[in-house]
Amino acid sequence: MIVDAHAHVIVPGLGADVEWTAGAQIVRHGGREIRSALREFSDVSRIVEEQDASGVDVVVLAPWVNLCGVEVDRQNEALASYVSDRVWALGTAETPEQLVELMRDGRLCGVEIPATLLGDNSFDELCSAAEETGALVFVHPSTRGFALPVMEEHYLWNTLGNPFETTVNAARFVLSGMADRHRSARILLAHGGGALPALRGRLAHEADVHGTGIDVRAAIGRFYVDTVVHDVEVLRGLVDFVGAERVLLGSDYPFDMGVERPTEIVRALQLPAEDEAAILGGNAKRLLGQEIPA
Repeated sequence: MIVDAHAHVIVPGLGADVEWTAGAQIVRHGGREIRSALREFSDVSRIVEEQDASGVDVVVLAPWVNLCGVEVDRQNEALASYVSDRVWALGTAETPEQLVELMRDGRLCGVEIPATLLGDNSFDELCSAAEETGALVFVHPSTRGFALPVMEEHYLWNTLGNPFETTVNAARFVLSGMADRHRSARILLAHGGGALPALRGRLAHEADVHGTGIDVRAAIGRFYVDTVVHDVEVLRGLVDFVGAERVLLGSDYPFDMGVERPTEIVRALQLPAEDEAAILGGNAKRLLGQEIPA
């Protein structure tokens, strides 16, 4: 069973308008036109059809990150209504109370949060609620985390900016001691954790230099990461570092920087069958508490 744990959907009526024009999908939001979503973004039946074509059995739909925190109750109810034997879903929450209520309902498996929230002290209480309820917390960059002119060149706001936003805020989460306070939190970092795993030695050296007492490598190793890294050897390094049990298949559907056939990079690793099956779907089933139909 193949589970895509990193995919997005727009719930209609929340301030983002989606339309197809001359074969192109246009998302209008906040006065901007966004054309980077190449596949269906709002019609769940069509999303499932596209997942079929990509070799995926179950898709975990999370909000478009720009809509996280928007009309929380209404959005979560809509997301919950999408759940089926082919669709699992993550909701949105800004307070511990909202997260507890979301998990008590039982249809949603956790929440997506912008990466900027992970590094903020206000995340402490929300993280405690996630531990208590067993919610998965999926951390996704906000897409415009760095307002630097250079980031407008060569698509750098996406290719570098998105993973760097995750890197910076996950590092703050670790170095602040919050990661040690919430060791049982199930936190999934998008895009392979950005540059965080590659910088673990430098971050650990900082902790040693300043005597913080934080075991940085261990804290980083407790994150879960997805497979959206676009390079087999990078993914191999992630599996070696965090272990196959902490890597989840992802596609970043429906975006241009996503992966149309996400299983291929995993199978290219030629891992032991048990590890491959875990990454392709078993880990998602375990973390999200879902029963996979035979």
